[in-house]
Amino acid sequence: MIDLHIHSNASDGTDSPDELLQNIKTAGIKTFALTDHDTITGVLKISKIIPDDIKFIKGIEFSCRTGKSKCHILGLNYDENNENFVNALNAGDKLRHEKFYKRIEFLRDKFNIVFTPDEIENLLKIPSVGKPHLGNLIVAKGFANTRVEAIENFIDKLKTGNDKIDAEFAIHSINSSGGISIWAHPLGGEREEELSEDKFIETLSELKSYGLKGLECYYSKYEIEKCRQLEKFAHENNLLISGGSDYHGKNKNIPLGKLNAENIEIRGVKFL
Repeated sequence: MIDLHIHSNASDGTDSPDELLQNIKTAGIKTFALTDHDTITGVLKISKIIPDDIKFIKGIEFSCRTGKSKCHILGLNYDENNENFVNALNAGDKLRHEKFYKRIEFLRDKFNIVFTPDEIENLLKIPSVGKPHLGNLIVAKGFANTRVEAIENFIDKLKTGNDKIDAEFAIHSINSSGGISIWAHPLGGEREEELSEDKFIETLSELKSYGLKGLECYYSKYEIEKCRQLEKFAHENNLLISGGSDYHGKNKNIPLGKLNAENIEIRGVKFL
């Protein structure tokens, strides 16, 4: 059992490192990567408690822009002390915090949703604070019934503009640190429209020109036929093959180890 796309409460998951490791053991997973958004805080914590019978791979998921669209780039097995990698982390952190304050001001001015100084301070303690955390608090304040409703009806009404690092920057930082750069959920992630084949090919070509090393072919949202098609694209483009669930604990209804929508067991595929 392998899962190379997992989130903890260092970003928008709900499991602490201890809880996540226990859930990984229960799921029977023997190889996994923790890929929190734009932070390695959870990686540094969980790496200290990995037992000998489980293989742990340091991971990250950079939120990126490329051309006129956005994409997510996974980094696996990087050197977190590499200067280029540190620069990318710092750049992503800076943009994320700028976006956070824009959203706080927008929600106050547009919808009269006001957060107390203590609430803001607690949010900022989350290493990779984002929409799910704000959404949960909006629900707690009674402005929405669910986190999804809070995000769609309030948070997403603000177009934050240039708020992600360049994909070229992220890919270079991962590769130059000795890691493997992977295009995460390349046909679209949770609550995203699926990319057309033309747009997929266009974006893939661009990312390859930056040095992309792999493609996340197996993903919990994709039907097995689409996974196989992505695997074919990976082979044709000399890219490594990755697979992950995008597990977020209670924040998403996705179990650990789920690598396709039908939950078909994957055999005969060599990941990375």
